[in-house]
Amino acid sequence: MSENAEDKEVKAAGAATLSKDAAPGETLLKVTGLQKHFPIKKGLFQRQVGAVRAVDGLDFEVRSGETLGVVGESGCGKSTMGRLITRLLEPTAGQIEFEGKDITHLGVGGMRPMRRDVQMIFQDPYSSLNPRHTIGTIVGAPFRLQGVEPEGGIKKEVQRLLSVVGLNPEHYNRYPHEFSGGQRQRIGIARALALKPKLVVADEPVSALDVSIQAQVVNLMDDLQEELGLTYVIIAHDLSVVRHVSDRIAVMYLGKIVELADRESLYKAPMHPYTKALMSAVPIPDPRRKNAKSERILLKGDVPSPISPPSGCRFHTRCWKATEICRTTEPALLELKPGQRVACHHPENFEDQAPQDTVLLTAAKEAAELVADEVLAESAETSAAVAAELAEEDTSEESTSEESTSEEATSEASTSETSAPEAAASDESTEETGSQESTDK
Repeated sequence: MSENAEDKEVKAAGAATLSKDAAPGETLLKVTGLQKHFPIKKGLFQRQVGAVRAVDGLDFEVRSGETLGVVGESGCGKSTMGRLITRLLEPTAGQIEFEGKDITHLGVGGMRPMRRDVQMIFQDPYSSLNPRHTIGTIVGAPFRLQGVEPEGGIKKEVQRLLSVVGLNPEHYNRYPHEFSGGQRQRIGIARALALKPKLVVADEPVSALDVSIQAQVVNLMDDLQEELGLTYVIIAHDLSVVRHVSDRIAVMYLGKIVELADRESLYKAPMHPYTKALMSAVPIPDPRRKNAKSERILLKGDVPSPISPPSGCRFHTRCWKATEICRTTEPALLELKPGQRVACHHPENFEDQAPQDTVLLTAAKEAAELVADEVLAESAETSAAVAAELAEEDTSEESTSEESTSEEATSEASTSETSAPEAAASDESTEETGSQESTDK
């Protein structure tokens, strides 16, 4: 009887955990004000003299079943952000919620049950695998650490995982040094997917692979997402890969998200100047454009140091549209279009958010020299066109309101016309009496 009762309790607990799973489209991960500052210490007593602001205030959500792509230059904080949301690093400030539970400051013991649901694929396939362990030991480690016994045994499940990621199951007893870089990355993918997690953070998952193999691994991840209901956060440099796999894309610059939008909106009409510069760097494989003039936007200088980032908008030192408000006031990440959030005072393909500030900074004038005149003209035309459309919408709304007021006026006039003959008769009577009085006098 006691065994049956225990079985019922286990089944009930399992049903409860299943009921708590986020349905497709619901928020699985929510990040608010996330920061990570690495201290800089000097001297004999190791006093802190500064900090590297690797991640400096992130706000975003990841919905269940979707793929969020994260792009940006090297050093903008993408990998640090990935390690923060998987709780491999302790945040300096902010909040991380997974399935509605605050995991910001959970310790090793508190995070151990959640490791089944949150996994990470690391960027470096050489340092992420223990050279002293065999592949079978490495891929089977999650089962032993979590106390999970897969059907058919750990060895059979590990061999199945190896075949899923495109490796030979007979290589179960080999060591990492016997594999190439791309094969090691596949081993890391197999280890991350062993426990069928809900969220997988992939830090440059295909950058170490040959171009001919990248498509196979990307398609494999897509198939596993459909089969297991996975949610991905994919960090990458290759914009074409991000476009292929992502539902939404976040663009990071110097520790902050400057634009967050769905894939179609971002690639069709980027709104942040930095996003537009990134998109212009994507090569177009068309031989007919060999002699065509390149419209690539060259950015001035390098990314500023995260130790002392620029004031206001952090991109104003390299932006060709920067004005005084960009140097003094930090733009908020606002939703200017449905599903498209941008942090910019002078966005592309949208109405200017600070039209009163038109004097360019010296750095902006120098940056504009590296931008083609056609690109500048197109930027001005699109912004002016959007502003004109918004103005037309406002005038149409005003005209509709004026029409309604005119209709009210005509209705009032029609009601007043009914008493007009009486008013005219009274006016005539007063005029006749007035004339008679004048004749008597």
